[in-house]
Amino acid sequence: MALVGLRGVCKRNLLKLVDLQSVKFVGICSSLKIAGTPDERTIAHAMYSAFPILNTVADDVGKLTLAQDLAGLINESSNLEERKPRGRMELKRFLELRIKKRVKKQYVNGKFHFLMENVIAHPETLEDAYSCIMLNSSVDVSMTKPNISFVSTAKELYSGSFDVKANTYSISSRGAKKEVLILPNLKLKVVQEAIRIVLEVVYRPHFSKISHGCRSGRSHSSALKYICKEISNPDWWFTLHLDKKMDASNFAQLVSIMEEKIEDPHLCTFIQGMFEAHVLNLEFGGFPKGHGLPQEGILSPILMNIYLDQFDREFFKLSMKYEALSSGSDAHQSGSPSTLRRWFQRQMKASEVKNIINGKSEASEVKNIINGKSEPREVKNITNDKSDIRVYCCRVMDEIFCAVSGSEDIANNLMHEIMSYMRNSVYLEVNSLSGVLPCDGPHGIRFLGLLITRRVKESPAVRAVHKLKEKIKLFALQKETAWNAGTIRIGRKWLAHGLKKVKESEIRNLADGGSVLSQISRYRKVGMETDHWYKNLLKIWMQDVNAKSAENEEIILSRYVAEPSLPKELIDSFCEFQKHVDEYVSSETASTLALLPKSSNPISTTEIEAPVHIIEKHLLRYEVINSRGYARSANPLILQDSDKIIDWFSGIVHRCLRWFSECNNFNELKLVVCDHARKSCIRTLASKYRMHEDKVEKRFDADLGRIPLTQELDQDGANEPSDSHVFNNDESLMYGILYSGTCLLSLARITSQSRPCNCFVVGCSSSAPRVYTLNVMQRQKFPGWKTGFSGCIHPSLNKRRFGLCDEHLSDLYLGRISLQAIDFGAWKVDFQQIDSDNIGEE
Repeated sequence: MALVGLRGVCKRNLLKLVDLQSVKFVGICSSLKIAGTPDERTIAHAMYSAFPILNTVADDVGKLTLAQDLAGLINESSNLEERKPRGRMELKRFLELRIKKRVKKQYVNGKFHFLMENVIAHPETLEDAYSCIMLNSSVDVSMTKPNISFVSTAKELYSGSFDVKANTYSISSRGAKKEVLILPNLKLKVVQEAIRIVLEVVYRPHFSKISHGCRSGRSHSSALKYICKEISNPDWWFTLHLDKKMDASNFAQLVSIMEEKIEDPHLCTFIQGMFEAHVLNLEFGGFPKGHGLPQEGILSPILMNIYLDQFDREFFKLSMKYEALSSGSDAHQSGSPSTLRRWFQRQMKASEVKNIINGKSEASEVKNIINGKSEPREVKNITNDKSDIRVYCCRVMDEIFCAVSGSEDIANNLMHEIMSYMRNSVYLEVNSLSGVLPCDGPHGIRFLGLLITRRVKESPAVRAVHKLKEKIKLFALQKETAWNAGTIRIGRKWLAHGLKKVKESEIRNLADGGSVLSQISRYRKVGMETDHWYKNLLKIWMQDVNAKSAENEEIILSRYVAEPSLPKELIDSFCEFQKHVDEYVSSETASTLALLPKSSNPISTTEIEAPVHIIEKHLLRYEVINSRGYARSANPLILQDSDKIIDWFSGIVHRCLRWFSECNNFNELKLVVCDHARKSCIRTLASKYRMHEDKVEKRFDADLGRIPLTQELDQDGANEPSDSHVFNNDESLMYGILYSGTCLLSLARITSQSRPCNCFVVGCSSSAPRVYTLNVMQRQKFPGWKTGFSGCIHPSLNKRRFGLCDEHLSDLYLGRISLQAIDFGAWKVDFQQIDSDNIGEE
């Protein structure tokens, strides 16, 4: 922006100088009354150059004007920086930077002091936090009047009189087993948002690079890219899952970790009060973080990252233990061991010598260790299997992925050491669902709801052979399709001709006169009985040919009607052709591959696959497809408006394709999701308006364009700039929105004057024309497959009713807001308001 402003200023000043010189020239010509002929213009130019004083004055005026404009350029650029950002996430980053400036002022002697009194308990900080919540709720901040007093809230926080329990509300599940969920009201949610931003500022520079998820610049996409591109030639891998609800001992350790960088007892006491009020849902392995579900809490991700940062630091010690002690671990890179590795080996040897002196080891090893002829026993136990060792780790919240380049014993030792540290030092339960698996195994490993596999990269020659094989398969499939189409056409003609020749009297003799079909046909009109007798005859014939095992009627017409009547030579030639194709694909392809030169060092690549079959199960659960895999009408959506139905299906497509963009089977996934979503949307609209599907497509052609086709997605991906969604893809800014799962809302009732309802979205003052019911379609334990649908939702939210305006209903369906933006305790406020209005009228 500054460069654009500088270019504009220079252009304006250049035009000013040109105009000034033209004014000087015209003035001289007019004073001398010179005409415009070429000779006269030459004389005028000579006379113009004879006035140096006038030129000097004019040049000084021009330079003065240019200097003033350039001096004003600094103020202009500063005004551009203060200009309000365009996007809501860009504005949210702007608000967070203002809080960051206040936090930085509290940094003294290596710690942050008095953050609660000087930063959080400040009206401007609370107002900025409130604006961030409004932006997450897709509410215009300038048009919203806060329902809370920032000054009074700041005074309560400063004096320590803020009551946490009084600013919460609870909802419970129905049935015999009551499960209670405690949620904060708007006032406490603003304070939590302010604390979250402050903790992000304090700990963001100190988080480890192996930590991904719910962080600025780190996401599940960066974790997958690290696994695919940064981990080179792993031999073994395993995943670990944490499982424990944080108790008092865990929370005390969390407070001690925070005290290393924050000197503020008031802040720790306030967080302790939220923990005791159960408004902080810190559960490892219970619910996926960042999916926009109310039970997560806006403080859960940052507090979990702070707590697990001790494991991140411990892993670097383990990596030094395993990698630095291997003598040839970096010989292939630099030719000689690094200085750091030699220093670490000397430290380990010195430690072993000290143990020998204290009588903990045998004295015969001292001389060999000092002379470098022997290594400590710890080193031998680690490096006796393989000299080149590499260990890798990637953590996304409470899921941990580890890979090892080395022997299986090293991988098992690393896994057991991590599990022991988690249980004894971090006090968390940890388990491995699969154990240590080889990277070249056929099944791969599951991480983040995705399947990670390791495959050998094919050479161009091998790819050419497989391409030829696919062409031959396609050619054979085309011939088979043409054969089936021809036999089906022959079978239909034969059946139609045969039924026309059969007399109805002959059919009557074959059928049972006392059957239900015969009795019904007596009461039909004359001439319509024949259709029933033809069906009866066809049924008898199908029993005779034993065609019950056929999948459909086309196979019956092809195999049981047409093929038996065709010449035997024709059938044998077609079967021989199919047999030769199968033999060539199986044997000739293998022999061709055997003739190709084999590489001594095959290159393997890491591939990530999306769970397409799991996504299809979710589509079945949400009534997008039927049990046979075909698109169907989504009945819970029929009573909603047509544009909201289209928004719901559009949200499914965009969520799934955004989450699985890093997968290798992305093309297969988008074909399945886009095709099913579009067809199901059309059939839902057809059921709503009781129209044919073709008419629905013509009527809603423009609106259906919001559900992208596969070709449109390819074009958008090619034309989209790389930095167009910098803020919208930041997990720190988009927490609770970026991964908000698709939820199914069914229409409960339409509001009226006697039963009014306002929109339940925080900060929205619009009236809700309809009340919707939240249907929990799945309640599973984490970790689960990432599918784009809400999983692990709290049972207390099932069948919960809330009102939404049309704008926020579309935002919820399209993924612009999440369930965290909905105030589920607003029913009490509405009821109190209605009661007060009724009392006033009386």
